[in-house]
Amino acid sequence: MRTITIKPKAITHNLNQVKQRAPQAKVLAMVKSNAYGHGVAAVLPALQQADGIGVATLTEALEARQLGWEKTIGLVEGAFSADEWQQAIDHDISCVIHHGPQLEWALQNFPPAGSATNVVWLKYNTGMNRLGFNAEGVLSAAKRLHEAGYQLILATHFANADDHDHPLNAMQIERFSSVLATLKDTISLDIKGSLCNSAGIVNFPEYHYDWVRPGIILYGSSPVVDKSAQELDLQPAMEFSAQIMALQTVSANDAIGYGSRWRAQQDTRTALVSVGYGDGYPRVISDDAYVTVIDTNDNQSYRCPVIGRVAMDMIVIDVSKTPESLALDSKVMLWGDAPRVDEVAGHAGTISYELLCRLSIRPNRTQA
Repeated sequence: MRTITIKPKAITHNLNQVKQRAPQAKVLAMVKSNAYGHGVAAVLPALQQADGIGVATLTEALEARQLGWEKTIGLVEGAFSADEWQQAIDHDISCVIHHGPQLEWALQNFPPAGSATNVVWLKYNTGMNRLGFNAEGVLSAAKRLHEAGYQLILATHFANADDHDHPLNAMQIERFSSVLATLKDTISLDIKGSLCNSAGIVNFPEYHYDWVRPGIILYGSSPVVDKSAQELDLQPAMEFSAQIMALQTVSANDAIGYGSRWRAQQDTRTALVSVGYGDGYPRVISDDAYVTVIDTNDNQSYRCPVIGRVAMDMIVIDVSKTPESLALDSKVMLWGDAPRVDEVAGHAGTISYELLCRLSIRPNRTQA
């Protein structure tokens, strides 16, 4: 049995951690990519104290509306066509505007009074060099949008906020602060600012401005390189588990799995676990990777190394340090409290975001 268990109480706890760190700012909680793999339907009830949610596509926005979300929805990549801009108006969705065509759609098709689409997140490229206007372009766009009647939130995105001392952070902060000050001085004091993602919330508390945009931090993963999730008092919002499906002893010098990459140095008790990369557990993982086995017989937990190559449907673990009576149906924790998903990502040479987002539809899903 492969199981993904979502913990809404953990998400609410993590949201409260964000609100404590940014008490003066509004919170746009990111639920893009199916709430980072957690499931939008499971997550939205836990985010009721957020001021809005952020999504990447119109489809995601419409799903949230259909699920009953009535607060702000921010479309963080904006409309992809004039037709999508009209749909955003129809469904009361606020959009990012980051390039010329989106600006023209907004100026040619103004929302009715009171529409959430009247609020525009104007994207300024401060150094990420993906989306956004340059300094001259953002000043021009802001002037035209304000004159047309839009309310503006100047937004940008850090490229290196996870590393507090990266030199580009100071440059991006200076550029953003300078342009925001100019917009307030020359266009309107009512223009708001949004700079900080999850890592920025932690590393740059003096620059939270009016809106913060937490993502991975809501799901219990650390957004910064120098502090663990535990040090940030974050709770894992997902538990990924499976079960032992077979037990066997491998003789000394025998190899296990595809490529015979692991060879027993001595007779070794092993367990086959019903999970693999077909479920979303990473195929490429280091020899330091481990799982936690919870013995059905005594409910005790044991740390067990992953051995051999991860296959589509199963992994093999070393259970030499568990009791000889280890139960066949014992639970195997792939990530959750131990190991944390950040640890597994480190063993796989990637980040927790990727592991969470690429889970397959095969595991059963439940809530705790």
